[in-house]
Amino acid sequence: MRNCSIRYATAFILLLTLEIGIAVFNFHPVIRGFVGDVLVILLIYSFLKIFLKTNSTKIALYVLGFAFFIEVLQLFKPVELFEIQSKILRTVIGSVFDWWDIVAYIIGFLLIILFERMFQNNDF
Repeated sequence: MRNCSIRYATAFILLLTLEIGIAVFNFHPVIRGFVGDVLVILLIYSFLKIFLKTNSTKIALYVLGFAFFIEVLQLFKPVELFEIQSKILRTVIGSVFDWWDIVAYIIGFLLIILFERMFQNNDF
């Protein structure tokens, strides 16, 4: 696939714009909480794929594992424990463990696998 990095960079910019829009314009909690979590998996994946040319499934699994790690970390309340004041850092780390977040991350992972298979033979 030629211009593969451009495709992932474009996806990253679009997803980042969507995520910022969801955060800024206070969409319905389902959109902000669930869809935002699905999209964040795609966002992180597309960012990594700009620079890493390794196996797509491996990268997707690493992103999923990272998301799971952050979610489980929330059980220990790191934001409160370390008295984190930065609003951005508080948002990235999160403050409440939620099983629906895990479901959203898995859906994001499955979308990555689906999209990669769909575009595997196409030159976008």
